[in-house]
Amino acid sequence: MSAPRLEGRIALVTGASRGIGAAVARRFAAEGARLILVARTTGGLEEVDDAVQRASGEPATLVPMDLREGAQIDRLGGALAERFGRLDILVANAAMLGQLSPAGHYAPDEWEATLALNLGANWRLIRSLDPLLRASPAGRAIFVTAAAAQDSPAFWGAYAASKAGLEALVRCYAAEVRRSPLRVNLLDPGPVATELRRRAYPGEDASRLPAPDDVTEPFVALAEASCEDHGARIGPPAP
Repeated sequence: MSAPRLEGRIALVTGASRGIGAAVARRFAAEGARLILVARTTGGLEEVDDAVQRASGEPATLVPMDLREGAQIDRLGGALAERFGRLDILVANAAMLGQLSPAGHYAPDEWEATLALNLGANWRLIRSLDPLLRASPAGRAIFVTAAAAQDSPAFWGAYAASKAGLEALVRCYAAEVRRSPLRVNLLDPGPVATELRRRAYPGEDASRLPAPDDVTEPFVALAEASCEDHGARIGPPAP
């Protein structure tokens, strides 16, 4: 058997209690990574940790956190610096769909919550974790995006705007760190059978979509120390 591709690398995954985040956590554990899992739901994190321990024999570090609470993210970097001294991989996956609504009909609190999680929290993660990623000899940051960022479909204003803003932010960040060993990329896994997708397309046959565990390979490739992609937007594989 081939050697684990992420052996000994320290990886933080947001939105790790279900869906793509949970699948990435399980795959990273099988590939030898040491995991820090962030999500709002403690019970969900504990279930994923059980799977992580079955895959790797090592428990994850669980961080129950609402990423819309920016001060909590600000404290996260310092806590991880004390415990680990570096961060090798960031998978910024957490997101919410928000309302699907005509642009002028959004409730202000729903609009603000969607932008706060999908865009603002990722800026806070960069602000808090950049020193730890730079402390790694091969830091890798992966930000999960979606086709809506570029397609701008009707009624998807909050989600599309937040993902478009994320893509602009990540491209800026990649340009700023291009002379460092840190590699920063966007990843669009495409349509996947997740709860967010179910809410967006309630009548869709989810059995025709890839499961979250089926889309983890690009995450591993971008997280490897040997990855040379930088400032790229990696889309789903062609059908």
